[in-house]
Amino acid sequence: MAKPSGRASTAFRDALAGKRHPEKQKVNNSMSSFGNQTGALVVGGDHPGLGVARSLGRRGIPVVVADDQYSVSPFSRYVSRTIRVKDLLDERKTVDALLDIGHRLGLRDWVLFPTRDETVAAIARNRAELAPYFRVTTPEWQTAKWACNKKNTYELAGRLGIPCPQTFNPRTPEDLSALDSRLPLALKPAVKENFFYATGAKAWRVNTPRELRDFFVRASRQIRPEEILLQEIIPGDGSRQYSYCAFMKNGEARGSLVARRLRQHPREFGRAATYVETLEMPAVEELSLRFLNAIGYYGLVEVEFKRDPRDNRYKLLDVNARTWGFQCLGVPAGVDFAYLLYADQLGLPVPGCRAKPGVGWLRLVTDVPTALADLAGGRLSPGDYARSLRRTGTESVFSSRDPLPSLAELLLLPYTVFKRGF
Repeated sequence: MAKPSGRASTAFRDALAGKRHPEKQKVNNSMSSFGNQTGALVVGGDHPGLGVARSLGRRGIPVVVADDQYSVSPFSRYVSRTIRVKDLLDERKTVDALLDIGHRLGLRDWVLFPTRDETVAAIARNRAELAPYFRVTTPEWQTAKWACNKKNTYELAGRLGIPCPQTFNPRTPEDLSALDSRLPLALKPAVKENFFYATGAKAWRVNTPRELRDFFVRASRQIRPEEILLQEIIPGDGSRQYSYCAFMKNGEARGSLVARRLRQHPREFGRAATYVETLEMPAVEELSLRFLNAIGYYGLVEVEFKRDPRDNRYKLLDVNARTWGFQCLGVPAGVDFAYLLYADQLGLPVPGCRAKPGVGWLRLVTDVPTALADLAGGRLSPGDYARSLRRTGTESVFSSRDPLPSLAELLLLPYTVFKRGF
């Protein structure tokens, strides 16, 4: 991996070692000042965590990031300190690590911000252990379970009259023959993390009976059969996919945003968006609020739908009980989600706000190859691509006021591809 030179090289090495940059002292002059100000402990340092750090750090709020991987947040001038932990996949180790960090750094009453699904589940199931020390923004497990397990999500949605793709849960290879006539299907996990970290995929497309049996056996090696879902494929790519994003409290969205996923990678079963844009979509908002109010949801949340061209209905795909990939889009669109949650936790006023339409978010390192493929395949015109760039209000990592994370993103790209795939 090529190394930067001079000051950037020193900052890069220091960030990997968890040391602070000189610039970060503008935000927090010494670790001892943590005792005088309530900050945020962000769990996960990829670009969603960076968005939280920038939101709060711009206001002088100290931010500590805990991560078990190399990521971009340690290079931000808004991150006061980074703590490397051994394992954020194991629930018990995650809880122990957070409590250890809290005690060692004196972070009592700091606000916890999880950025990954597995961390949400760990915090929600151990909320009683963490809440006496931290301000826990994750809902209790009785609420979070409806988001963390897609079987639960689709079951509740059905009871609430919210459309979903037709979904099956065969338990043995012998059960698969009944699904042959319904192919093609998408094989996906009810609980994301075990499948995703083993395969690097969000879902597998199954076209033939032989593939159905082969993929089922492969999936069974990674997750329990009761977590294997086979789901009808809604025609179209991510351009039919919409997200309702909100800060929820007492049955009301104190801040909200609806975005359309115009580009994603991979194209059919996108692991992540590469370009999204805000818009008004009352139907998606109404369905999302119906689900969230049914479970008494509090905190930050993203609810994903896809419009089915066969019946023109919006069908529920996912509920993410955490910060999401493009949450920093809220800032230029008028809804600073991370600060809304932080302010509410400290009892500060939280005025209601809605995102303005027509504001874009871009993740350059993944959007460039995605857009080039779409241009070559005739799925995207040069004019549409240029217009999306003009509407971009923020890039996922680049900031002229905080440039080192974008340099780090490029230098860490081989590591990121190796760990998580393109």
